[in-house]
Amino acid sequence: MLITPAFAQAAGAAGDTNSMLMSLLPFALIFVIMYFLILRPQQRKAKEHSDLVKNVRRGDTVITNGGLVGKVTKVVDDEQIEIEVGDGVRIRQMRQMISGVRTKGEPAKDKGDTKDTASAS
Repeated sequence: MLITPAFAQAAGAAGDTNSMLMSLLPFALIFVIMYFLILRPQQRKAKEHSDLVKNVRRGDTVITNGGLVGKVTKVVDDEQIEIEVGDGVRIRQMRQMISGVRTKGEPAKDKGDTKDTASAS
């Protein structure tokens, strides 16, 4: 007449698995939306900034995170550059603290390329 407890537990376990998946579905959906709206654009912006910092060279006009605008006079090493912010005022700046490049400088000339040889030909 009555249903045995073992049979009742077996029937309820299948329903619990289905309801557990349905309760986790909104969390998975929220994670996917967060990935496309927050994480992916942030990763893309970080990659663009690292490319910008890597390609800074002498003659570029840069803006630092502190708001200083100056011209790159010397690339010290992979982590530091020297910026001229005024007449004869030069500062050393970490490359990662550059927020933007306003104007690009000319590429460095080869050692064999001089004005005399260019005008002679």
